[in-house]
Amino acid sequence: MNQLYILGYIAIGGAFGACSRYLISEWCAALLGKGFPYGTLTVNIAGSFIMGLLAAALQNDLISNDPWRQIIGLGFLGALTTFSTFSMDNVTLMQQGAMFKMGLNVILNVLFSISAAWVGFQIISRA
Repeated sequence: MNQLYILGYIAIGGAFGACSRYLISEWCAALLGKGFPYGTLTVNIAGSFIMGLLAAALQNDLISNDPWRQIIGLGFLGALTTFSTFSMDNVTLMQQGAMFKMGLNVILNVLFSISAAWVGFQIISRA
């Protein structure tokens, strides 16, 4: 596949992922408040679930690698999910002395994101 097409696919997916991340984060803050990084947690869990679905679909040849891996996996999910924001959320909680919230955030992100990826993978693999 031509490198320019690959970059275009990633850019298209990334634009949708970044906009989705913003909207989901705003929605979570409005619905649940700003006392905990619900938006980051939500996008990381949802993105992990989608990544599990994508990985299983690719592995089982249900969809073609090109362009879906670039659009969804690299572009959309790369922009939707965020380790840097997760890290900064935890630094902020630590600076605020909210060590319990920070620990809870780390545990919830890791546990639920990995679980969501596994569930997504299983759904497609068993279909």
